[in-house]
Amino acid sequence: MRAVEIGQFGGPEVLRLATRPDPVPAAGELLVRVTASGVNRPDVVQRKGHYPPPPGASDLPGLEIAGTVAGGDPAELAAAGFKLGDRVCALVAGGGYAELCVAPIAQVLPAPAALSDVEAAALPETFFTVWQNVFEIARLQPGETLLVQGGSSGIGVTATLLAKALGSKVIVTAGSDDKCAACVALGADHAINYRTQDFVEEAKRLTGGRGVDVILDMVAGDYVGRELQCLADDGRLAIIAVQGGTKSAIDAGLVLRKRLQITGSTLRARSVAYKAQLAAALRVKVWPLIEAGRVKPVIHKVFEAAQAAEAHALMESSTHVGKIVLTW
Repeated sequence: MRAVEIGQFGGPEVLRLATRPDPVPAAGELLVRVTASGVNRPDVVQRKGHYPPPPGASDLPGLEIAGTVAGGDPAELAAAGFKLGDRVCALVAGGGYAELCVAPIAQVLPAPAALSDVEAAALPETFFTVWQNVFEIARLQPGETLLVQGGSSGIGVTATLLAKALGSKVIVTAGSDDKCAACVALGADHAINYRTQDFVEEAKRLTGGRGVDVILDMVAGDYVGRELQCLADDGRLAIIAVQGGTKSAIDAGLVLRKRLQITGSTLRARSVAYKAQLAAALRVKVWPLIEAGRVKPVIHKVFEAAQAAEAHALMESSTHVGKIVLTW
């Protein structure tokens, strides 16, 4: 099979098209003939040498795929409701940048009929991550307000779409007026340009001084202490990345007085059983919203797999709004 591999750690140019042996599904796995592969920031971090695959995972980058079922134990496929040729999308721990990819059956979902393969490939990584952190860990409720740091990213757009579809208010931050306008056009109630505005003061103003109920944070660093200031009583801060650094100074007294919760998580190394629970929840609670047209992934740009380096360069430029996808 053709695959995109990391020749050595470094810039986008280290990505190269190569030939690899076809993977063989083990018990509990199926084989997908990949038509589209989602590109995510963790792929960039892995390419730089800072995010190694978990034990047993492919060294190839790529955490989400879409395509058709091409192999697997017939009994296991039937038990999961799949058959050869079915359109599917899947969350994987690696190996997604390839024409063939094995995936745990429990992490495979039917590709929504309303979506193309490119759109389906844009679902798993961000939807699993947002569902886990915003709805299961931080327990965002209808009527509550969510603040999304980095609202124009794939994660940010997904969080906005899901939160709005499920009845919450959404405030996002973004790095330009154009990005802010794009986020509002996609459904955010308000957008804050963090380069020209103080997101703490704006979040307080937009909530009448009350503060927001949940914050989805991909920055960390010195943002954490500021985020605590704009949380409402009983607010929840969910940290999912540390693009702004790992060191934070916080007012612990504020945490006590406002009964705040700070959580952190990564998903890639979690067990198949854990991810299976997320997949089941998405299939019941989110897939019907997609099928009904109430939630649809936003695709910024599609590249051929041989252009993976260009896709990574775009990701690192942070000029995109929504998802970047490779096609085979």
